[in-house]
Amino acid sequence: MAIQVVPAEAVAASSTGPAGPAGLGDGRRRVLRSLLRNPLGLVGGGLLLVVVLVAVLAPVLAPYPPSQVHFDTPFQRIGTVGFWLGSDDLGRDTLSRVIYGTRASLEVGVLSVALAMVVGVPLGLVSGWWRTLDAFVSRLTDLLLAFPFLILAVGLAAIRGASLTNAALALGIAQVPTMIRVVRAETLRWRGADFVSSARAMDAGSGWILFRHILPNSASAVIVQATVIMPVAIIGEATLSFLGLGIRPPAPSLGIMLSDAQQYIFRAPSAAVIPGVTIALICLAFNFFGDALRDALDPSTASR
Repeated sequence: MAIQVVPAEAVAASSTGPAGPAGLGDGRRRVLRSLLRNPLGLVGGGLLLVVVLVAVLAPVLAPYPPSQVHFDTPFQRIGTVGFWLGSDDLGRDTLSRVIYGTRASLEVGVLSVALAMVVGVPLGLVSGWWRTLDAFVSRLTDLLLAFPFLILAVGLAAIRGASLTNAALALGIAQVPTMIRVVRAETLRWRGADFVSSARAMDAGSGWILFRHILPNSASAVIVQATVIMPVAIIGEATLSFLGLGIRPPAPSLGIMLSDAQQYIFRAPSAAVIPGVTIALICLAFNFFGDALRDALDPSTASR
């Protein structure tokens, strides 16, 4: 959705942009009402809230340090006192490692999405506004999109080495082309709007128009795109860690847990099932909430 556009006269009379304070307030209330009426959105939002709280409160919630070994209690079953989700071959508490692994996944996801936005949003604005630069930026985007997302992320991670920061950097760069295309499309959509023409008539500069008018009206599409690429980044982090190109052991990661569990999958299948289900739930939460947010920000649903 884009923020409501008012006539050019209102833009000229107001310094608050095309939507104005009242329009922004009405838009926020409508979006909130739409989210509250969406059951899947509520489920996704609730799961996301739980995941974020677990990640933030990991030192408080985890029964043990994630790398603490208990050689006398390996392969504990689910429900064992002191090891509520069991333990692995070294006796490390599965619950503690899942909590800290969730924290690492969210850190990588947030960092990679932030990088994609910091790089992709300005390039998308430039590409959509200055047609002379559009060909260069579009060809660069096409070049990056020629490589599958996972192959590009694996290649960049292999070059930089295994670490949380490098995994986030590789995944963020791999997500940049998608963000560029989204912002470019929004810029092309809004550059011919009445409030942009009015700003041009008032001799406003290109930078002012881009960041005062076009970017705020494109913010909803950028936010929705961020909720779409976040689960992709989380799965990408798990994949890189599984391959040994993400977070380095013994630091906890859901991908590392899956990689370790394949050695004793038949003896302790829960060691692989639990981190796998955790990844699935986190991604479903983002997908549910992202779909609900997209519907809430869609102007075609405003009157429903």
